[in-house]
Amino acid sequence: MVVSQPASEVLAPDLTVDLAPNNPRELVIRNPVIPASGCFGYGLEYSGIVDVQRLGAFVSKGITPKPRSGNPMPRITETPSGMLNAIGLQNPGIRGFIRKYPPIWESWRVPAIVNISAETVEDFAMMARELDDVPGVAALEVNISCPNINAGGFCFGWDPDMSAQVTQAVREATTLPMIVKLSPGAVDVIEIAQAVEDAGADAVCLINTLVGMAIDTRTRRPILANNTGGLSGPAVKPVAVRMVYQVAQAVGIPIVGLGGISNLDDALEFLMAGASAIQVGTAVFSEPGVLIRLIDDLTEWMTRNGVHTVSEIVGVANPRFRSHVSVSAGYTDEVAEG
Repeated sequence: MVVSQPASEVLAPDLTVDLAPNNPRELVIRNPVIPASGCFGYGLEYSGIVDVQRLGAFVSKGITPKPRSGNPMPRITETPSGMLNAIGLQNPGIRGFIRKYPPIWESWRVPAIVNISAETVEDFAMMARELDDVPGVAALEVNISCPNINAGGFCFGWDPDMSAQVTQAVREATTLPMIVKLSPGAVDVIEIAQAVEDAGADAVCLINTLVGMAIDTRTRRPILANNTGGLSGPAVKPVAVRMVYQVAQAVGIPIVGLGGISNLDDALEFLMAGASAIQVGTAVFSEPGVLIRLIDDLTEWMTRNGVHTVSEIVGVANPRFRSHVSVSAGYTDEVAEG
């Protein structure tokens, strides 16, 4: 006779994820749902309408060495299945940021990840050094989708050597967990991911926005004052999933996937491609509650499918993870080659 387990005794799934398993300072988050940089302010802006403390973590707006007022208006516009933005990294600069925000985060339970951007390797290192022992800062997200002014404006994230130089400089300047955010504009994103892993990154995050443009046919002029902007939203999701899938086969560090996530199926695609956690960006603007909904939906889906930990589904669609697929979770190690 088979005795079924009472519903009250069914163990809740474990959603915790370790994004820096090789770093003594650790970055263990309670669930894999993270709002993306630039889409959640500094956490305070949404704290009145979203239970921020339930999130796995959150990423701040991009911080630069000196204050920036950003690009002229208009700097954001909707597009089919997405949006274009050219905000221009408006922020108070590293020192103004440190004075204002980390003291608030220090009392929060949710880990705060600080996104940093710079135009020289030295400035990346300087900001990392400034943030190293700041209470309230749990980790860094290093945005290498920035122009290197010492290389004629060529993007750091397009070149493996320059990407590695930034990563190594930040690694030498801080012991904080470091996530390197990759640019989809790289000719070979796999080569970039391997370069930053070798240089000391604890995790990689992909993808950043794609460069796009929109023209107002009535005025016959570009809609954005900056002419071009970063394309995000559902339109970029297939590109992002493909890149996560490829990078997951080439690196041994955790991956944070993002690009057009707005529902449970989107999140599952990234996890099954090889991401250990996800970031949600554009969808937060139209539905701030999407973050909590994703946590609840993922919890319910894992319970219903007998999945006990997030790691059981990470990479189940990816050949590299065949030996780690959990048969008890309803999956086999048969993965179609293609």
